[in-house]
Amino acid sequence: MQTINAKSVALMLCLAAVVFTAGCTNWEKKYKALDVEHQNTVGLLEYERQQKGQLADQVSQSRLTIEELQRQIAEQQKTPQQVTGFEGDVRLDTQAGTITVTLENAILFSPGKAELKKATVNELDHIESVLQERYAGKLVDVVGHTDSDPIQKSKWKDNWELSAQRALTVVRYLTKRGIPEDRIRAVGRGASEPIASNTTASGKRRNRRVEIVVHMRS
Repeated sequence: MQTINAKSVALMLCLAAVVFTAGCTNWEKKYKALDVEHQNTVGLLEYERQQKGQLADQVSQSRLTIEELQRQIAEQQKTPQQVTGFEGDVRLDTQAGTITVTLENAILFSPGKAELKKATVNELDHIESVLQERYAGKLVDVVGHTDSDPIQKSKWKDNWELSAQRALTVVRYLTKRGIPEDRIRAVGRGASEPIASNTTASGKRRNRRVEIVVHMRS
């Protein structure tokens, strides 16, 4: 067996140290690379969580928007009767801010008369109850209308007087039922505001009417 001199041993130790040091350096680089990859993965996961959270919020907001639209659509699909609480011929005028309930004179009065038919006051009772429950404090006009036929066989001077008296009769009935006198007015319009042709019987019947007008902005 040959004797290994001191220089050979020293050389071998140096080589071993170099290899060891190089190995440590490689492992350190690999560790740092893995750590960077780990941090990137953690960051990516956090980003995905944030994105999912934002998406969930957007979905929630979308649902609220859809529900609101559905509610609005449902409101738009309601009839004027459902919206206002009144029955029969009801008209909404959003520009004027009014609700108009139209009653044909045949329902309330006999031809040429201004006294209410006892059998038909239920319509006025319903209107009065809705006014009290839903429109208390609102100004109400009771407007009388006639057709264009001149007065011939009654005590009224003309259609103006007949329409005004009929409106006044309705006002007196409603005030007796509790509508405040300072919130209701009687108006006679005679034949000045037809809603149909006065050349036909059906048109004349439509023109002979009493309108209950609720002023929503009053």
